[in-house]
Amino acid sequence: MREAQPWPLLQGRIFLAGVTLLFMRKIACLAIASSLVFASCALAQEQPQPQPQPVPMPPPIPQPLDKPYVGPVKLDVNITNLTDRVEHVHEVIPVVPGAKQMILLYPQWLPGDHEPDGPIKMLGGIITTVDGQRVQWVRDRVHMYAFHIPLTPGAKTVGVDFDYLSPIKPSAGRIEMDQNLADLEWNEVLMYPAGYFSRDIPFDVTLHLPDGWKYATALETASDHGSTVKFQQTPLNTLVDSPLYAGRYYARFDLSPTKTDMVHLNIFADKPEDLKMTPEELQLHKNLTLQEDKLYGSHHYKHYDFLLLLSNKVGGVGLEHHQSSEDGLGEDYLTDWKDGVLERDLLAHESTHSWNGKFRRPNDLWTPNFNVPMRDNLLWVYEGMTQYWGNVLTARAGMRTPEQTRDIFARVAAGFEASKGRDWRPLVDTTNQPIISQRTPVSWVSWQRPEDYYTEGELIWLSVDTKIRQLTDDKKSLDDFCKKFLGVYNGSMITDQYDFQDIVNDLNAVAPYDWAKFLRTRIYDLHPQVPEGGITRGGYKLVYNDTPIEWEQTEFAKYGFADFSTSLGLSVGAPHGGGAAMIGNVWWGSPAFKAGLVPDTQLVSVNGEAYTAKGLREAILAAEKDHKPIEIQYRRGKDYKTVSIPYYGGLRIPHLERVDGKTDYLDQILAPSKSPLPKF
Repeated sequence: MREAQPWPLLQGRIFLAGVTLLFMRKIACLAIASSLVFASCALAQEQPQPQPQPVPMPPPIPQPLDKPYVGPVKLDVNITNLTDRVEHVHEVIPVVPGAKQMILLYPQWLPGDHEPDGPIKMLGGIITTVDGQRVQWVRDRVHMYAFHIPLTPGAKTVGVDFDYLSPIKPSAGRIEMDQNLADLEWNEVLMYPAGYFSRDIPFDVTLHLPDGWKYATALETASDHGSTVKFQQTPLNTLVDSPLYAGRYYARFDLSPTKTDMVHLNIFADKPEDLKMTPEELQLHKNLTLQEDKLYGSHHYKHYDFLLLLSNKVGGVGLEHHQSSEDGLGEDYLTDWKDGVLERDLLAHESTHSWNGKFRRPNDLWTPNFNVPMRDNLLWVYEGMTQYWGNVLTARAGMRTPEQTRDIFARVAAGFEASKGRDWRPLVDTTNQPIISQRTPVSWVSWQRPEDYYTEGELIWLSVDTKIRQLTDDKKSLDDFCKKFLGVYNGSMITDQYDFQDIVNDLNAVAPYDWAKFLRTRIYDLHPQVPEGGITRGGYKLVYNDTPIEWEQTEFAKYGFADFSTSLGLSVGAPHGGGAAMIGNVWWGSPAFKAGLVPDTQLVSVNGEAYTAKGLREAILAAEKDHKPIEIQYRRGKDYKTVSIPYYGGLRIPHLERVDGKTDYLDQILAPSKSPLPKF
């Protein structure tokens, strides 16, 4: 038996025993919990983590159908805020009865741009209403150019307000307006209902202009009350294809080649003195439209309006339309006519597109609305043949001399001889470049050959022209092909589609030959050989020497540019005609390339003297005689470096030299057409 204890002591011992028992129970519980955790971890390790799976895509945007929309869209555009360069937009869009939502599209794929570049980033302040009551729009999670607007039962109209914030600085995009000028592209200032062909959506358009401004467009005016203009109702496809120029200083010139073919040149300028055109200059522009009529034998417009802005403030442009063209050149286009040779083909190029590109268009480049992707594989026709005729028509009109035009062909061919990109990339793949890069610059132009379908396409069509002349003993030419291919359906403005076989068929109708093979080997196959057949069959050959081309040097100097592509393998330019001399391009595999020079590098000195274009030319000529390497110092970032280039080949300026005894097809091509004017 145990000795009896006093009660307080016993009470404390009982308490301690209870605490100990409670502690022991907790330990046991923790042990059990730990064993369960370990067991669950072991079980988890036996079951692998599931892989991620795709989330279902939202419903697709309705495909466009060829059916009339319920009523006209009312579009009101105000461009009076010149200080902020804000274009305010208000739309009223009728609702299809019974619809539960409306999907509005902002144009993304624009004819002539060949890429999905609709400037949606420029929009701000988007507000939508249904029958006057504000309703919040929702952007589609996949298609960023689509906006969903929920509708109430019985809704009649959707209202849309937004601002198009036109660029203020060049880094944000092309400058489109300032205090004196505006280039208004309707695709930038509208949205339209999804599910319809653009030709089936009518628009009633009202435009508010700054006081005292004039305007020009291919659209038909319904009323003009001071600064408020209303246009006749027009389908969406025609509206987007009919830009408008407006400004303080404006002049209009009649270039109509016949009484039934109405063509006008509408010029807007920074200053009134830049609008002055001499009688000789006016005649040259009239010659252009005359030569176009003789070439194509038809027209596909009610009237045609050249829209030409002459400005050093609003950005230059060249964009084709069916009944007009957006053209933008420097302010001195007319006032310094003799030193503007290079840019003179712009009007001929863009107006040729009225036939080649707008009326006749590749099957898969035409789309039912402005948000269906385009496919560009026939741009070597759309742009390449237009590039060819732009230069030829400029010569036929007398806007360039035949010799100047031959100099341009020589420069194009020589550029390809110096470029290595043709060793790996077939011409047809360059037609994808607008979609691939959306026309952002590339570092190595000669190796990547971004958009060679323009100028190599030009050489190929010159080759086709001379081949037809050779096959037919000079009885037929590419002029005959154009009348057949582009001159059909005179007066029609309905786009006429074509494919590769249509081109081949019409060529064979003019001059039977294996045109399919001729074109495929030069365009679709890898074809490293430069297509100079048009030059050689035309009675000339490409040669290089040290003889400068005076007009070319004068014009290059005007823009602070110098071309050494066919010698050292680089070009040099000064930003905006001033500032440090920067290497623009370096030709892949050239002496400059092998020396380590790269684009966007400041050229500091040549043989110890500060760089000038004249100094580098003299250094190249000296090296040709004394065979001493050329010392070039350059700056890249904060680093300066000097390289020694062992080049002794001279300036190698390209020229076309006449070959005795060969038919001078090229001279015939560049001469004014002797064909009679067509009778419309």
